Amino acid sequence: MSIPKEPRQLMINVMYIILTALLALNVSAEIFNAFKVVNKGLEKSNESLDKLNEELPKQIAEFSKKKAEFAKYAERTDPAKVATEEFTSFIDGIIKKMVDETGGMVPDEHSTDPNDLRMKGYKDKEVTTRVLVNEGKGAEIEKKLGELKEKLSSLFDDADKATNIPKLALDIDPAWKQSRTHKSWAAYNFSHMPLGAALPILNKLKNDAKSSEAAVLNYLMNKIGATTDLVFDKFQVVSASKKSYVVLGEKFETDIFLSSSSSNIKGMSVTVNGASVPNVDGVAKYSVTATAPGIKKYNAKISLTNPVTKKVETYSGDFEYEVGLRSATVSPDKMNVFYVGVDNPITVAAAGVSSNDLKVSVTNGTARNTGRGKYDIRVSDPGATCTVTLSGGGLTASSFPFRIKRIPSPVAYIANKLGGALGNGQFAAQRGIEPRLEGFEFDARCEIQGFVMTYVARRQDPVIVTNPGGTFGGKVKELISRAKPGDMYIFDNVKAKCPGDNAGRNINSLSFNIR
Repeated sequence: MSIPKEPRQLMINVMYIILTALLALNVSAEIFNAFKVVNKGLEKSNESLDKLNEELPKQIAEFSKKKAEFAKYAERTDPAKVATEEFTSFIDGIIKKMVDETGGMVPDEHSTDPNDLRMKGYKDKEVTTRVLVNEGKGAEIEKKLGELKEKLSSLFDDADKATNIPKLALDIDPAWKQSRTHKSWAAYNFSHMPLGAALPILNKLKNDAKSSEAAVLNYLMNKIGATTDLVFDKFQVVSASKKSYVVLGEKFETDIFLSSSSSNIKGMSVTVNGASVPNVDGVAKYSVTATAPGIKKYNAKISLTNPVTKKVETYSGDFEYEVGLRSATVSPDKMNVFYVGVDNPITVAAAGVSSNDLKVSVTNGTARNTGRGKYDIRVSDPGATCTVTLSGGGLTASSFPFRIKRIPSPVAYIANKLGGALGNGQFAAQRGIEPRLEGFEFDARCEIQGFVMTYVARRQDPVIVTNPGGTFGGKVKELISRAKPGDMYIFDNVKAKCPGDNAGRNINSLSFNIR
């Protein structure tokens, strides 16, 4: 700022500086009194944290005896205490040094209480600058804060560190880095700072350390599932039925309890639709016989003394269940029809009936029990209907019809082809006609009974040969070995026989041009 040359402006600036100084002198006592009040508040807060941090390790040690795996959490309480006390003792040593060097504690002339003391050198700025900045104690505080955070952080499980480390109030405020005049955190906070203003800062650091220790101890307490007081303040009625669907003649049973049920609950009463239901250890069992099908509704009420308000409170919930008739099902495991010549697997079941009590009978076929409600059905009359009937175990006989069909016709292949152009070398290497049951899910194999082959060589009369079976043999094999580009081979009147067939059936023909 340049100095004004006009005497009048210069005088105004000097008067402004003097007025500012006078104002500072007038309010300085009030400011220091505010610092004193804040410092006392921090000291009381630290005392409260000390009591909490002294009690929690005892509780953690006691609760950790319930399970062996909790011992590792109890072992972490001492390291937390030692690390925190080391830091706070260092701070206390710095405070004592500065107070002693400035005359110690003297009675506060502004207080009527003779026991109310104040620091004699509370306005002293030299001691804070010298001890905390020039002698490096402030830098040591900064370093020890980082070390304390590292020690306390190591007491969290690795999986919980990301969530819990931010709860430790031990980070240095980076605001000092924006300062143009102070080159360090210590200088920013303590350079030319009156002793009375520096003490609240130091006690705040102690408070951060003690609250961080409390955060670690609370974490350890939660890891062993312990709480200092178990208090129910919210309740919800729950009905846990064994099943919500019952059949005629069966009993409907359900457990009715509070969502935070406990064997310590005393004086609890339960009613269902107005009728009292006895309870044991906070759980009431309600049962009723189903006499008619349909949706059945019931209201459950629980009354007990709220441990928080000490008043008797009643909680209510509406529930329902369904009563149905016994029903039976027969499910084909593969297709919705039965095929001749193969095992047709089915699964049978009936609501409310054990599979051991079910009886299975079959018309136009036979049933073989393969265990656990599973059967293989065999049929032999295509075009007829096979009826599977379930009974037993109190079940009214229930019938399920299935159509009977013969296995679908296979498709004839040579060299994985249905016909067309084929190289003479590849064709000559084939051993016969292969029948395939395409899209058929059962384990069944068909066989070729025979076919007629017509061999048409270029500029020669056709040669017709009959072959028994599907394998090329005799004359057919000899003619196929002659294959050369331009020749044609036609396989016709191909017959195949599948499981359950009484006679062979005609399937597709094949025609190949040799290239």
